[in-house]
Amino acid sequence: MDRTRDHLTETHYGAPHVHGPLKLFNPTKRHIPLPASKPDDTSPGSSTPQDTSTKPSLHTSSTSRDNRKGRHALGVAESGIYHVWRSRDNRKGRHAIVLTDGAITSAGVRPTSHPAEISKGILRMLIRCPIWDISYDVAMLFTIGSVVWCINGFFAWYPLYRPSTLFSGEDVGAGWTAMIGATIFEVGAVMGVLEAVNENRTDCFGWALEKAVTEEEARIVARHNGCQHHHGSRRTFLGGRLNERLDRVEADGVVDEKGGDGRQKRRFTWCPTWYELRTHYFRELGFLAAFIQLLGATIFWVPGIVGIPQILERLSGAETTGVYWLLQVVGGSGFIISSAMLMLEVQSKWWKPNLKSLGWHIGFWNWIGGIGFTLCGALGFGASDPSVNYAATLATFIGSWAFLLGSIIQWYESLDKYPVVVEK
Repeated sequence: MDRTRDHLTETHYGAPHVHGPLKLFNPTKRHIPLPASKPDDTSPGSSTPQDTSTKPSLHTSSTSRDNRKGRHALGVAESGIYHVWRSRDNRKGRHAIVLTDGAITSAGVRPTSHPAEISKGILRMLIRCPIWDISYDVAMLFTIGSVVWCINGFFAWYPLYRPSTLFSGEDVGAGWTAMIGATIFEVGAVMGVLEAVNENRTDCFGWALEKAVTEEEARIVARHNGCQHHHGSRRTFLGGRLNERLDRVEADGVVDEKGGDGRQKRRFTWCPTWYELRTHYFRELGFLAAFIQLLGATIFWVPGIVGIPQILERLSGAETTGVYWLLQVVGGSGFIISSAMLMLEVQSKWWKPNLKSLGWHIGFWNWIGGIGFTLCGALGFGASDPSVNYAATLATFIGSWAFLLGSIIQWYESLDKYPVVVEK
């Protein structure tokens, strides 16, 4: 068996028309046309038409410049509907679809950016709590941790801004909230790595053709029961079978014990093998971002613990500089690098921001938060100066709110499993 297939090498990474910001890393995006075919092209229990990923129907186009450059221009799908495989969405259990301007009316769905859909997304945040979904758990951990850090800012910075509000024991509150916030960030970072190594390894697009009246008109519908991402399993959190829905699909005779190509079905993995790391994850932007975030959070956790007044007061000046302030700089730098890689993952070019992507805004605000935390440690070397100490605590306060904003967007994203985008 060719083990390179374990990580979508033949289905996505080695497929035509894939995109990525840097050639050094794995591709991060692929458009797969949904042909304007008859309803019977979709088998029961399947999340995508049978020939979508292998025999897409296209109107291809070429130009003399394309021929000279050896390029193959991607034409417009007959239906004007494209499945979109994106590495971030695959990690988050999301199923994106892109519609052309002419297909949005006949498709029977609204774009995710529509005010009504945004309102539904906000409502989902208020009424849904899918704790079995690791992507939701990651978002909530960082949201709660950011709230704790914002509270820490009121203990540490606000008394410097308004000395009249200072009360006895406020430094204790600052120290303990910093420790709790850093601990929550550490747990969230561990969960983020687990999320990254449990990406879905099969085609799971989540949308299917419902009916087609003419070749120009196709109505699509989300197929929740056919999803093979682990995010949908309510009974197998952090272990067991990949998805409880597979049992029902197998009962209908659609999927055999090892899948169509003889591979074992994906189970939740706690630790990737060296082979997986060497051949895949060390070139995967999402995994590298999560891993660097874990390293940064672990290093940052140390000054979070040391910052408790009962411990900090016992350290000498040199020990405070090395264990407390320096490790804040190193840990915060890990947050900066990780967030930059998350922004890069959703960009088509390394230099071109993707302002339409929720993932990009999550990475951006976390990047601002990482800068704030790093500046706090850097300014801390001169904390004996009151003005420098004020700037250091203010940097943490601003960084905490930036992390909170990014985490809330990530919370919203984790519940939006079927995004719809309209493009020309």
